[in-house]
Amino acid sequence: MANEAEHYDAVIIGAGVSGMYALHHLREMGLSARVYDGASDVGGTWWYNRYPGARVDGPGSPFYCYTFSEELMQEWDWEETQSEQSAVLAYIEHVADKFDLRRDIQFETWVKDARYDEVTQRWTVETSKGQRASARFLICAVGALSTTNKPDIPGINDFAGETYHTGQWPHEPVSFKGKRVAVIGTGSSGIQAIPEIAKEADHVTVLQRTPQYAFPAANRALTPEERAEARDNWEAIKAKMLANTGGFPHEMQERSALDDSPEEREALYEELWQRGSFKFFLDLYSDIATSEEANDSLAEFVRGKIREIVKDPEVAAKLMPDHFVICKRPILEDGYFEAYNRDNVTLVDLHEDPIERFSETSIVTRSGEHPIDMLVLATGFDAISGSMLRLNPKGRGDVSLKERWTDRFHNYLGLTIRGFPNLFMIHGPGSPGVFYNMPLGAERQMGWIGDFMRHLSKHGYGTAEPTAESEEAWGNEVTGLASFTLFPRTDSWWTGANVPGKPRYFSVYLGGSIYYERLAGVAAGDYPGFDFEKAREAGA
Repeated sequence: MANEAEHYDAVIIGAGVSGMYALHHLREMGLSARVYDGASDVGGTWWYNRYPGARVDGPGSPFYCYTFSEELMQEWDWEETQSEQSAVLAYIEHVADKFDLRRDIQFETWVKDARYDEVTQRWTVETSKGQRASARFLICAVGALSTTNKPDIPGINDFAGETYHTGQWPHEPVSFKGKRVAVIGTGSSGIQAIPEIAKEADHVTVLQRTPQYAFPAANRALTPEERAEARDNWEAIKAKMLANTGGFPHEMQERSALDDSPEEREALYEELWQRGSFKFFLDLYSDIATSEEANDSLAEFVRGKIREIVKDPEVAAKLMPDHFVICKRPILEDGYFEAYNRDNVTLVDLHEDPIERFSETSIVTRSGEHPIDMLVLATGFDAISGSMLRLNPKGRGDVSLKERWTDRFHNYLGLTIRGFPNLFMIHGPGSPGVFYNMPLGAERQMGWIGDFMRHLSKHGYGTAEPTAESEEAWGNEVTGLASFTLFPRTDSWWTGANVPGKPRYFSVYLGGSIYYERLAGVAAGDYPGFDFEKAREAGA
């Protein structure tokens, strides 16, 4: 006999930054919720990504944080501007403790199936533990960067040595001492990990798929004065964060790179390079991502820095990116380019010297064999949409999300999907997601979801889902905004280029704070763009 379902107002999938806030918010609304997560504790991406050198490489501390609790802000001390993984995880664990979140979270539990029942107007989920849960609302806080991407290389499963993916790093220490280590991938995680691995390993072979622009992280300790200033001016800082395109406490730059002479541009780039940190991007000219000429001026500056840092001209040449700068995810580095000056680091350019196969003890490229003891896959994620597709919920008519998302990631507002009533995504495709301060974005998106849930109850609606027209219009708005930039013209995980067969288009909403104005406008207008269904007795 099938297990009886446990009934909740909402089921939340994911106990990372977004899922934790969703739980807290629903509690504040007086609703019951259950959270399921495959990890053994809270943290989401910060629980999994424990690779050497893992740090915040976004706007940095103390602003990569929740804003909903003044007390939380006042009591937590961030130590560094670019906090390491363990410090971020400690903060997240502190939040879970402070708000007693774990009592409503079930860990080491994957949702195997999520299915909508049109008769009861409820979602039923089945877990890896054999449980069933029924809820009126399904909130998917599954993470934009949580479904790892493993390359399909002949013989990769034949390699008999240690193999690790940066996105699923072991919790016990990994020793590189005396080992020959191969690293595939030079995105954010690879660029953070390679210098750290090189300090200990006997030899590191970096197998580079695409050269990257990377900028100095300039990580440093936060001063007591900086912490005090953030606390004393928190309300003003929050206002700046809400107004900023990326959710950062920073004034937007409006000056074009073409307003300055080449010498003036060079001086600004040099000043920003010496200062480092994510502020490099925040203080740039306004048109780096929209003007080819402006973009090229910065790209050439960074290529010049690579030539300066890397002593071997042939190696430096292999490290030269030729795509638009900042149109792949901007990366902060700490000793990455300097690592290639070490005797124990070798760079293999896979465009010139592709991998042919693995053996039990080596990687074989066109030019020959590279004996290795350990393989590190810094090959990223099936980002933005991958975790939703891994969940693959079934909506009306038992249609799966994989069936709906064959050609593009159809949705409205980046939050809702036609055919999947009362299902909400946080940081999904069609939202600012990875282009926005993630904790703040989770708060703002969940705030809108909560208000929408209240609207349904107030008016006696059982369900809501977007119309076909609103989905189509939203998709056009997302791609229309992107078309004014250079982002869609650059292969990246933002465009799905890193996953074979994935729909190839830019699926992030680039309007920044405009996005939240759009959400507010939809709420103020009593939610145009949705089809509503009256609550039935059994599902009310």
